[in-house]
Parts: sequence; structure tokens; C-alpha cells
Amino acid sequence: QVQLVESGGGLVQPGGSLRLSCAASGRILSINAMGWYRQAPGKQRELVAAITSGDNTNYADSVKGRFTISRDNANTVYLQMNSLKSEDTAVYYCNANIRGGRYGYTNDYWGQGTQVTVSS
Repeated sequence: QVQLVESGGGLVQPGGSLRLSCAASGRILSINAMGWYRQAPGKQRELVAAITSGDNTNYADSVKGRFTISRDNANTVYLQMNSLKSEDTAVYYCNANIRGGRYGYTNDYWGQGTQVTVSS
């Protein structure tokens, strides 16, 4: 069993900052990539940022220069969000492509989601 547990969401004023964390646990053999997606009400889920095992990163155009994705050696990925805007309001989901679990297969796993609300 592999699990992703997110933390760090909340309410912040425009221009403020938040840091999201996502920890992967369970029987993990390797992590290929981790990332953050978000889904606003009435909209499709979209990729925000991703990072590979080689630390290559990819960002949505809407967050470039404001958000930074990083990961540590403890199977945790972070999303530092600065200069937040009202349009960043959404449920943020952690995603990871992991080889592990009971049979050692490679699968995509999702966290439960954490709400980020940017409002004055």
C-alpha cells in the first residue's frame, strides 16, 4: 500500500504565501516523478508543477516565477507558493508516479487534496 498525505493548505490574503507538503509512505521501491495539480470549482484539474527523480521541473505558465516545487530524500514534495492571487484558489492535489506497493508495479497515486483559498 502506498499513500500520499498532503498538508499546508488554508486561507491567505492576495499577495501572501503558503507552502504545501506531500509525504509518500508505504512500500516504495522508487519514485519517478511527483507533482501538484489543482482543481477550481467548475474547472478541470490542471497541472501546476512537477519534478522528476532527476530534479527536472515543469510549471504551468500561470504560476511561473511565483511557485517553486522541490523534493527531499524522504519521499516528500513541497510547493512553495508566493504572490498568491485569487485565481489560485482551488483544491490542490499531490500526485506521484511510484514503483512499489504489494507487487512492485508502477502506478500513479493521488493525495486526498488540500484547499487553498486566496481572499481578502
